[in-house]
Amino acid sequence: MPMRSLEQWLAHQERVHPHSIDLGLTRLVQVLDRLRWCQPNVPVITVAGTNGKGSVVAYCAAMLAAAGYRLGTFTSPHLRDYRERIRINGAEVASAALVRAFERIEEACTDAAQGRVSLTFFEYNALAALLIFEAQQLDAWVLEIGMGGRLDAVNVVDPSVAVVVSIGLDHQEFLGPTLECIAREKAGIFRARVPAVLGSQGMPQVLTSVAKQIGAPLKRLGFEYEFTRHADRWHYRGPRWNLSDLPAPALLGDTQFSNAAAAIAALEELAPRLPLQASAVARGLSSVHLVGRFQVIAAAGRPTWILDVAHNPDAARVLADNLRSRPIAGRTLAVCGILTDKDAAAVAFQLRDRIDEWWLCSTEGARGTTSAALAARIAPQVEVRLNETDGIGAACAAASAAAGPEDRIVVFGSFHTVGPAMDWLEAHAMLSPPDLPEYTAPPNDHE
Repeated sequence: MPMRSLEQWLAHQERVHPHSIDLGLTRLVQVLDRLRWCQPNVPVITVAGTNGKGSVVAYCAAMLAAAGYRLGTFTSPHLRDYRERIRINGAEVASAALVRAFERIEEACTDAAQGRVSLTFFEYNALAALLIFEAQQLDAWVLEIGMGGRLDAVNVVDPSVAVVVSIGLDHQEFLGPTLECIAREKAGIFRARVPAVLGSQGMPQVLTSVAKQIGAPLKRLGFEYEFTRHADRWHYRGPRWNLSDLPAPALLGDTQFSNAAAAIAALEELAPRLPLQASAVARGLSSVHLVGRFQVIAAAGRPTWILDVAHNPDAARVLADNLRSRPIAGRTLAVCGILTDKDAAAVAFQLRDRIDEWWLCSTEGARGTTSAALAARIAPQVEVRLNETDGIGAACAAASAAAGPEDRIVVFGSFHTVGPAMDWLEAHAMLSPPDLPEYTAPPNDHE
């Protein structure tokens, strides 16, 4: 029976390849060759890093959109709907367009004369984005690297500027056990004569070494570009642009200034092809929106909810800093679900002084875990009460019942946790309903 719906295609893609994650570019290059796909002739920004990738993509997109450019963005994983991953001018791609792209990809994969090529779920996703963007005749592409860099599916595209936002410990089973190993993998997105933007200070030296070895012009925070803050305003200075009195980024948290500066540094390199006025930069900073990244939901007479997909130690440290910088009169309660292959103990350690009580929830899927198993992993790191629940909805309900109007509830630990929590909040009239179907679990492709 032929696959006609997006849901049928996604189910097929989850089972067709023997491994959910299988890094390498050989399969993608084969399929792209069969499709006669060519590298884009428009500016492309690729964004890698352990944390902050989604924010940098969002800033680039918001500023380019404010200048009137037509662009495509590719991100992963999704929170509630697969179509979130591929956007044209900020709008989610239509299901019909995805199905057409999958039909072309599958035809190329099953070419009888050339032999079958088996793709992972994420590889189908990345190839669909490339085909859809190619057909749209856009002004620019902004592509988030999925997990690593050198062998990530997105790295089949040659960028016009490459950004590495941050380096932290995550996905060590695929990228290597040390920060240096991880950084080397992420440096694989660099290209000769293509600017390489480093979005954080103090990152492993290997990033600089790789860039110099291949002849990628370095653009480092604190060296080739910098920013300074003045209360609620800030100043960006780079080799071409000197932007003063910029508005604070609309995304919350101190780290968002460096994320925004990295995005501006990337766009600055594209200025000869995509001119950008200071006013567009300012409008983009003020209008940017990204769900699940220290997203605050507040209403009078109710506890405040904060949604954050932090799922590794560095992201948890940033979350703790954000909570510390926003003291409240009441308690801070946690709804937490973390996948089994994440360092839950290190995540809890970073937040040990910020959380007054925890509601732990089971997560589903091949990488899911029970609340009891999660409790056993984090109990040595915290000294406050841990409550075990069956699922995210139950955890949200229990935390909500325990919270007073001056308290806040922080939902974190995974895309697999924040997505269902958004459904619960929407069902209880605490979140405006988006034009999306209910949450469907992301596959185990690259969180």
